[in-house]
Amino acid sequence: MVVDGVFSMDGDTAPLAELAELCTAHDAWLMVDDAHGFGVLGERGVGSTEAAGLSPSAVPVLMATLGKALGTAGAFVAGSALLIEGLIQQSRNYIYTTALPPAVAAAAHEALLLLTEEAWRRHHLAALIRRFRQGAAQLSLPVLPSASAIQPLLVGDAIRAVTLSAQLREQGILISAIRPPTVPAGTSRLRITLSAAHSEAQIDHLLEQLAACWASSWAAS
Repeated sequence: MVVDGVFSMDGDTAPLAELAELCTAHDAWLMVDDAHGFGVLGERGVGSTEAAGLSPSAVPVLMATLGKALGTAGAFVAGSALLIEGLIQQSRNYIYTTALPPAVAAAAHEALLLLTEEAWRRHHLAALIRRFRQGAAQLSLPVLPSASAIQPLLVGDAIRAVTLSAQLREQGILISAIRPPTVPAGTSRLRITLSAAHSEAQIDHLLEQLAACWASSWAAS
């Protein structure tokens, strides 16, 4: 079974504990792509699997990127020695891919050290997520349920989503409008992505501008 740890368009998390039990019952492997959870979720920042309380044996194949939370480039697959050796010998994509430049590998290694030694970034991001969601609820902004750094604001109409994105850009806020075919028709949204580099003041400014643009877009329609 292959599943995302955090789904990139809705920001929701997969029920990994239940999926792991299902795989065990049917003698199947669970592969988790944790691009949006690794480095962010879990007590140590291990990701969605740690947040779900799963041991490495419950997730035989774990994949994640180094280009999101770690801020470098590349990706990795973690698993048993036999799995990794099989991928090295059989995966054409790996065989014909140029290795990471040494500087990028060194930066990724340093980022991993920071991830394990400094938890304050994760704690700060978690506080920003709570602040944003509480503010959005107070402003009656239709943010989809998500405990991750991805906070989708459901707009519905594709043209309105693009208009909102353009209005926010004029205010110095970069938020992409996600519309079909990336998401189903009628579910266009603004994909708001928070990070530990943001401040509480920036979150408050974002909420203020979202509320203003949201109100003006409805008035125009």
